[in-house]
Amino acid sequence: MRSAEPRDVEATWRKVDELLDLFSQEECTNYFKNSGYVSV
Repeated sequence: MRSAEPRDVEATWRKVDELLDLFSQEECTNYFKNSGYVSV
C-alpha cells in the first residue's frame, strides 16, 4: 500500500480492491473461522 500512488481516497480503494483479488474466498472464510468470527 505504501508504494501505491497517488494517495487519495479513490486510489486507495482501487488498490484495496486489487489486493483483495489476491485471496480466494476459501482463504478468507478460513481466516474468519480461525479468528472466531464465524461459528463452525
